[in-house]
Amino acid sequence: MNEKQDKINVYIDGANLYRGITDLKWFLDYNKFRVWLSEKYRVNKVYIFLGLVPKYKNLYEQLQEFGYTLIFKETIYDGNDNIKGNCDADLVLKVTKDFYENKFDQAIIVAGDGDYACLVQFLNDKNRLRVVLAPNYKKCSILLKRTNAKITYLNELECHLKIANIKEKAPN
Repeated sequence: MNEKQDKINVYIDGANLYRGITDLKWFLDYNKFRVWLSEKYRVNKVYIFLGLVPKYKNLYEQLQEFGYTLIFKETIYDGNDNIKGNCDADLVLKVTKDFYENKFDQAIIVAGDGDYACLVQFLNDKNRLRVVLAPNYKKCSILLKRTNAKITYLNELECHLKIANIKEKAPN
């Protein structure tokens, strides 16, 4: 008898993942990460939420080639010329919509931001959360930790997920 395979979707806060990993002083290999997600969790869809910045067009194309589904947020500039493209609400709404439309059996949330605690708690309570993948243990919000959801920290997987052969830049 064949066991039913769960539909597992991954929802990634792109900026949170990038900042969390670069704070650790290494760079994520997005292709290795996508392969790891497929092998470890047998995922269906992997959504990555990003602020749309035209100069990163090549990165976006590469992510699509690796198998990510990109969901963009329009960006604006704050008073200090910093790009703002907060995707938290977009990610929460997409997960909620997919939940109510039965588009997954289990969800994986990739973020360490406490703004996702209510979503994580909701999914956990409904037995629809597989795991939270937080980029960095030290920067993972206490609000996420208090949900008692299963959390895996990507900093513990550096040897499997980092870009190899990147030369360190000399300090200025």
